[in-house]
Amino acid sequence: MSADHHHHAHAELPEFPHARRLTLLLLVPAVLVTLVGMLLLWPRDTPQVEGGAGPAVVTGEVVALTPQECPPVPEGDQPLENCGTVQVRLDDGAVITTDIPNGPGAPEVSAGDDVTMLALNDEGSTSYAISDHQRGSELWMLGAAFALAVIAFGRWRGVTALAGLAVTFGILLWFIVPAILDGRSPVLVAVVGAAAIMLIVLYLTHGLSITTTIAVAGTLASLAITAILAAVATGAVHLTGVADETSNFLTITQGDVNMRGLLLAGIVIGSLGVLDDVAVTQSATVTELALANPSYGFKRLYGAATRIGRAHIASVINTIVLAYAGASLPLMLLFAAGDTPLGELLTSQMIAQELVRSAVGTIGLVAAVPITTALAALLASRRARPVAAPPSGAEPRPAGDPWAAFVDRNN
Repeated sequence: MSADHHHHAHAELPEFPHARRLTLLLLVPAVLVTLVGMLLLWPRDTPQVEGGAGPAVVTGEVVALTPQECPPVPEGDQPLENCGTVQVRLDDGAVITTDIPNGPGAPEVSAGDDVTMLALNDEGSTSYAISDHQRGSELWMLGAAFALAVIAFGRWRGVTALAGLAVTFGILLWFIVPAILDGRSPVLVAVVGAAAIMLIVLYLTHGLSITTTIAVAGTLASLAITAILAAVATGAVHLTGVADETSNFLTITQGDVNMRGLLLAGIVIGSLGVLDDVAVTQSATVTELALANPSYGFKRLYGAATRIGRAHIASVINTIVLAYAGASLPLMLLFAAGDTPLGELLTSQMIAQELVRSAVGTIGLVAAVPITTALAALLASRRARPVAAPPSGAEPRPAGDPWAAFVDRNN
């Protein structure tokens, strides 16, 4: 039982003779091209955002609050709320008094809260204003709970998944973002960075196998289709990439950044996370179907796995739409509260940008299913091809040999 369980846990069929050569033929060129691309695009002199030093930031703990009645305001103005003072003990032991934060989006504080404050120098004196809560400890606890949950369920696979997540953040923070700020082409940076993330994470998480190689090939092909479609769609719809306050601020402080290219880069990187999920699922599905039904040829494997892929795509599309809707819910409420016609609303720069992002990403996902499934079914059917029984008097195969067990089941 243990040998059979071990065999199925890795979801690998016995490989045909050229499987390792095929893996190397795809993996080695992909790795070399990605490394050369990263070397050519690597940031040399990342500029810093201009804007001065700004006020100093200090931290402390709220000691006590003293609420007071808010002063009257002129008729028609919004009445003031949360008036009074708050005492905060700074990390150096000093106790200062400042106003209770008020206004839209102001943090609500109470005794015992750890807060962040801005130290404002005004004619030789220093005043303080509470700007936010400290939440580092809570985030570390949440991150630890997340890691424990992943490891408890995924075991060693969970550990490799967390390592892959660390690699993803590392490439984003130390290559993709600095390279774009350094004036490199955002599209090229995104494609090379996405390829690096995919190659490292997929093989790290799922192992060096033909099943993973098929998923890599399907993801690369779908990623290329997504990048091409994104370029065509953004040009046809005349998107500039400047649609909100953040992109406007970036154009002012970093004029060398190609904002339309940055939009394309965002579409490519955003699509990668779901593309590799679909590709890995389809590759593993074909392998499991071939294991469960060794008599299946290419046509039956492709048909069965494609039906599973359709169900997967249908749920993923809904996931994408809900993710975008949840992220832009305040914007949707703002538009709903106004009287903007629906046609004008949908064709505005901000909404059109999200529509293009969703549509292009979905088309890339749809393309990933037949591409990956066809590759996996082709190789699985070749691996599952029965071979002749050994001649009479030949030495028996070693016990536990997976290929021997597979041939025995089919003879």
